Amino acid sequence: MRIAIVKESSASEPRVAASADTVKRYIGLGATVVVASGAGVASGIGDADYEGAGATIVADNAAAVSGADIVLGVRRPEASALKGINPGALVIAIADPHGHEAALAEIAGTGASLFAMELMPRITRAQVMDVLSSQANLAGYRAVIDASAEFGRAFPMMMTAAGTVPAARVFIMGAGVAGLQAIATARRLGAVVSATDVRPAAKEQVESLGAKFIAVEDEEFKQAETAGGYAKAMSAEYQAKQAALTAAHIAKQDIVITTALIPGRPAPKLVAADTVAAMKPGSILIDLAVERGGNVEGAVAGEVVTTANGVKIVGHLNVPGRLAATASQLYAKNLYAFVETLVDKGTKALAVKWDDELVKATLLTKDGAVVHPGFKPADVAPAAATDASAA
Repeated sequence: MRIAIVKESSASEPRVAASADTVKRYIGLGATVVVASGAGVASGIGDADYEGAGATIVADNAAAVSGADIVLGVRRPEASALKGINPGALVIAIADPHGHEAALAEIAGTGASLFAMELMPRITRAQVMDVLSSQANLAGYRAVIDASAEFGRAFPMMMTAAGTVPAARVFIMGAGVAGLQAIATARRLGAVVSATDVRPAAKEQVESLGAKFIAVEDEEFKQAETAGGYAKAMSAEYQAKQAALTAAHIAKQDIVITTALIPGRPAPKLVAADTVAAMKPGSILIDLAVERGGNVEGAVAGEVVTTANGVKIVGHLNVPGRLAATASQLYAKNLYAFVETLVDKGTKALAVKWDDELVKATLLTKDGAVVHPGFKPADVAPAAATDASAA
């Protein structure tokens, strides 16, 4: 069993799919681990670290994937980068399948079985494999650190001989994993923190961290959570009421961090341009949803925009990657926990249980076709049959 660890092809992706620790664990499962040279450098893991753990370093990705049974990456690789893999090899990464059906079809054409780690179901046995949570947790932390770097004032209240410095006021929009970590981090830095979310269960979580909860708590609000724990898309009427409440609140804040994302959909707009215009000069907006269009009107992916009234809108891409060493460490453990379920520990060979709920939830391509029900091409009835039945 040969496992390939590839170097990410994008310069904007510093994370890597394996740590020295997980390399040792893969070898313990009976695997030979091959790492593309330089794969971990941006995450603080040198080739020597991988070699010390028992991996073989090869010149590049092409050499790494040649003869591979499992290919591990952070981002979905291009189909052209999978030349030379063994028939039916497993490719496991954050696949970003929404809106990329053509790319999925190309990978299917290679014969690879592509797994999307971000589609892992949120059930007890899969918690250790939940890449969305591990990476969002770091994004929430980094959002506050980025805000403090851009903010021209201190976070905590300080009483000095020269006068009292008021505490920064921080508002977190979205109290999922990223939002809750942002609340905790801002509180640790001494800010006065408030937060909002459309899910009723979030209120108790927000208040348990010492923040004030801000929301229109009507009947729609009480029904605003899916069985999987995600926020539902809210009605236009509710959004208008919530926008009015939050706009008034935002005008009094120093820092606003937005985290609202719904899987497979554009990010909802939470902060309008006129709300930004009402904020005080020097205020900061951190938009963690900028890669999906952004929650803040005026946010630009990959840029820090300063508005006419002196408000900064921060749109950093790949925020977990801004903590590459820690993000890679956690992601590598997520991957190992999943790969371990695909290997027979007795024979030390691949033994994928295709009917396992984790496999079915994450498998995108197999045997030359896109097989995930959420992404495979829809069957189209023949036109002649449709006409006959209508007649």
